[in-house]
Amino acid sequence: MATKPLMLPKNASFSSGPCAKRPGWAFGNLDTELLGRSHRSGPAKKKLKELVDLTHRLLGIPADYKIGITPASDTGAVELAMWNLLGAPGIGVDVFAWEQFSWLWLNDIMTELRLPDARAFEAPYGELPDLNMMQPNRDAVFAWNGTTSGARIPDGDAIPAGDKGLRICDATSGVFAYDILWEKLDVVTWSWQKSMGGEAQHGMIVMSPKALQRLQEYRPSWPMPKIFQLRDENGINWPFFDGVTINTPSMMCVADALDSLRWMESIGGLDEVHARINRNAGAVEDWLSQHKSWIDYLPHDPAIRSKTSICLQFVDTAFTGLPAEQQQKKVDKIVSMLEQEKAAYDIKSYKTAPLGLRIWCGGTVDTDNIQAMLPWIEWAYNEVMQG
Repeated sequence: MATKPLMLPKNASFSSGPCAKRPGWAFGNLDTELLGRSHRSGPAKKKLKELVDLTHRLLGIPADYKIGITPASDTGAVELAMWNLLGAPGIGVDVFAWEQFSWLWLNDIMTELRLPDARAFEAPYGELPDLNMMQPNRDAVFAWNGTTSGARIPDGDAIPAGDKGLRICDATSGVFAYDILWEKLDVVTWSWQKSMGGEAQHGMIVMSPKALQRLQEYRPSWPMPKIFQLRDENGINWPFFDGVTINTPSMMCVADALDSLRWMESIGGLDEVHARINRNAGAVEDWLSQHKSWIDYLPHDPAIRSKTSICLQFVDTAFTGLPAEQQQKKVDKIVSMLEQEKAAYDIKSYKTAPLGLRIWCGGTVDTDNIQAMLPWIEWAYNEVMQG
């Protein structure tokens, strides 16, 4: 039986969304001068434009790509892209789905937009579909990192540059974590609550010149909800790409997002954020290498394992031999014990994913917190299985 650990992590927040705040975060660090001011006021517009510009610079996004702030988190950003851009005459769409949210995009394309020329390429949790099936003259919708599955695109080699087709990428748990190949992508979305450790409800969307041309020239046949409207009677709503939001943003959340971006820049930018994530993922890998008799990654292929949303499963026969209902109770008890001990919060696998644990290892998480937390998993597992 594993000995109960003596050391607790200083921050036990390992949720995959909303994610841990950056080290040293405090309310007192936020610039709250604009709270209570209209987002249409001059100072607020300036602050929103600063957020867009800092994001552009920090991520190294090409100068001719445009960025906007969307309502409804990453979900709103992806839906905004699909409702505005998909269905152009003569251009079909392929959806690559292997985890909960990419299946949601697939469902919306098939049952809400009801596009006649839509194809699905699917894989189960922990695996990837064949990304080589992307075609230059068809649109493609896919995630870069499967937040609920722990499987990610290993690199951009399998993504062909589009000709007439657009590449629409949900990168909410991948941006800030990997080298995103912007030149191969036409739409990229994410939310502040993931790799930035920001507050929820706000999303970001990046569009390439080709996506903007589609937006200018193509009008979908369906009615467009207000929060998705990127066009007016004169064409593209260009102020949207300078921080003039479609609906009212929270200036508190804006201040929080700017705090996170400035922190990333202060520690060395994207290179250091990537290094932090690599150290975090490495700490989990080192620990797992000593415990694979009873716990392992959900994705079997090391090349596609996420470095941010790491998904684990219990693999020993003492657990896998139990009926499903008992397995569920065991995992619930493990997660409950970890929370009660203040060792780890919110690390149960996603509700539709295979039963197990999910640990967020993004750039706002300190490696020593992960190293302090992991022995608690072994302790809780042994307590539950032998109790």
